[in-house]
Amino acid sequence: MPDLLLELRSEEIPARLQRKAAGDLKKLVTDALVEAGLSYEGAREYWTPRRLTLDIRGLTARSADVREERKGPRTDANEKAIEGFLRGAGLSSISEAQVQSDPKKGDFYIAIISKSGRAAEEIIAGVMPGIIRDFPWPKPMRWGAASARPGSLRWVRPLQSIVCMFGTEHEETTVIPFEVGGIVASNVTYGHRFHAPGAITVKRFDDYVANLEKAKVILDGERRKDIILHDARDVAFANGLELVEDEGLLEEVSGLVEWPQVLMGSFEEDYLSIPSEIIRLTIKTNQKCFVTRPVGGDALSNKFVLVSNIEASDGGKEIIHGNGKVVRARLSDALHFWKRDQGDLPDLETLEASAAKFNLDLRKPLDQRMAKLDALNVTFHAKLGTQGERVERIRAMAAKVAFPVGADYKLVDRAVVLAKADLRTEAVGEFPELQGVMGRKYAALQGEDVVVATAIEDHYKPQGPSDRVPEDKVAISVALADKLDTLIGFWAVDEKPTGSKDPFALRRAALGVIRILLERRVRLTLLPRIESHMGRIDADLAERDNARKEQQGGDYLTSSGSVDDGLTRQLDLLSFFHDRLKVYLRDQGARHDLIDAVLTPVSDDLLMVARRVEALTAFITSEDGKNLLAGTKRATQLLAAEEKKGTVVADGVSEALLTLDAEKELFAAIIKASAEASAAVDKEDFRSAMEALSRLRAPVDRFFDDVLVNDEDAAIRANRLALLRLIREATGAVADFAKISG
Repeated sequence: MPDLLLELRSEEIPARLQRKAAGDLKKLVTDALVEAGLSYEGAREYWTPRRLTLDIRGLTARSADVREERKGPRTDANEKAIEGFLRGAGLSSISEAQVQSDPKKGDFYIAIISKSGRAAEEIIAGVMPGIIRDFPWPKPMRWGAASARPGSLRWVRPLQSIVCMFGTEHEETTVIPFEVGGIVASNVTYGHRFHAPGAITVKRFDDYVANLEKAKVILDGERRKDIILHDARDVAFANGLELVEDEGLLEEVSGLVEWPQVLMGSFEEDYLSIPSEIIRLTIKTNQKCFVTRPVGGDALSNKFVLVSNIEASDGGKEIIHGNGKVVRARLSDALHFWKRDQGDLPDLETLEASAAKFNLDLRKPLDQRMAKLDALNVTFHAKLGTQGERVERIRAMAAKVAFPVGADYKLVDRAVVLAKADLRTEAVGEFPELQGVMGRKYAALQGEDVVVATAIEDHYKPQGPSDRVPEDKVAISVALADKLDTLIGFWAVDEKPTGSKDPFALRRAALGVIRILLERRVRLTLLPRIESHMGRIDADLAERDNARKEQQGGDYLTSSGSVDDGLTRQLDLLSFFHDRLKVYLRDQGARHDLIDAVLTPVSDDLLMVARRVEALTAFITSEDGKNLLAGTKRATQLLAAEEKKGTVVADGVSEALLTLDAEKELFAAIIKASAEASAAVDKEDFRSAMEALSRLRAPVDRFFDDVLVNDEDAAIRANRLALLRLIREATGAVADFAKISG
């Protein structure tokens, strides 16, 4: 069976786009071929800075013939229906159709449509121009004289050549010629831009890869990554150091070179006085280089590893020298930022009002930056006000969180006040990724309590499912307060995530709250805090609107600004937490039906929900659990069916109407099990509660064996249904067993 080799060669493709683009090319081409009736054994994509390549093996040489029966209208249908059928089937006359009979529907027309298969070469030539023209680049460009004409080819960077070879492993391959934007597919590609820019004639994939490597191009991106990583480790080891590995940087660098050459440069040791995070980010961001450290150490060394795309005749001396010059210049700037951030601001007298508002000490550099952040009225969000106003709200939320977490409120408040201060530092201005990290360092330098400094960094965490969760109670309190304020604020102004869009990372914030509560075992009722905090935000918004109306000479708002919507927004936010909690627990292995059985619309202690799910998961697979589920479902399903029919159910169980031993025994068992289960739930011992309820199975079974629920006497029937309702109410204290499958 023949193979297909496709290469699209262009100017340098941005590294961040290469892997996805190669995957998109594979999907688009294989989907188009399959849709056209071809099949294949395997396909693999490759990428370098200057080319996307697709290798498809075992492609069928021709699509199969297709015979399709298309059903038409009845033979006595009106003329327009028959004309429409003929057009759709491609028939010129009704005489070309056949008539079939159906005992129920009568006689109707059918058209037999036969389509001959097509050669794979024809199909490929037909689908490729459209795929290339409509390729889903984020920001495609046009180029050259043709760009002035409407409909000219758009590509991420100027497309230079196309290779499209087709043929079997043992026979001569052929070019499938098609044209896109004036470029005709051929069997010619080109090697390394500097080392081997000459033409390379291509036959099939294996010689294509071998010839490219001779021309200083390594096609396989994963192999380039492996070469870079191992060579970087080796050169670091040879200098008595170890590489500080960075998967993201490795991916990016492998997309910048076709012939990786690993070299080592250096900078003056004086720059090591800069925090290692700044050094690493400076070198990574500006020069795409790796940093190193002494073996087993934490501090960085003054050596860095760079990756060149050129095998230099001087061994790379000029390349190392050029990169070193840029690195030193960037580190000089970073050292300047680091020192400036530790000095006094020039306009301290203008910051006294802000300092008083937040109880700041203007003799301390980080306090000065917080005061400056407030005094400048730096906007957090157009509807939610400034960063200073946000810090005030976080302080208020922290006061509601610190006690249940068990944190020292004074330390929590100090950490909240300084948490956003580093946003006004020059280091964070240059490297926004360092917010929190620099705040911790500057806080430590000015003598803050170590837990306060730690909380300043950790209050942003966790920032994803794999990020660590804060451990110290002060940090936990500040992290919860920050995330809850963000979520409640955006819900208050109706800026919620929609579909796949989440510009303010609110899903990540909610998951952060959930992970902190569950992984740090924090009991926190969310709904009262959501209600009170949203009320504060509503009042702040109304006060701001009133001030604006006063300036404009308009009327004041008629209310205090609180929004009375019956807790709609608050419960909607709680539902958002529930959705994130379901995803988190399912990822931990919990069954979705068990989560639904435990969750109610007002469940706001998420740790208790997780504990209930955990206990229910363990219990429901045991023999007692199976007994409880079976007995409860039998009772609740019968009750639900009668309620749906409108059958009268007594308000309570009357012992005087319990005439049979089985129903008396069940009533006594329910009273006892309910009391034991309630006591266990109060102690948060959900497994014991379930075990108490599981003892209802035998009396329930005997009840259904010996008792006719739908007795002819309406009062007895209503009383027996009330008995079943007691079962539902007793088990409902633990979970809604009707939602459990099985």
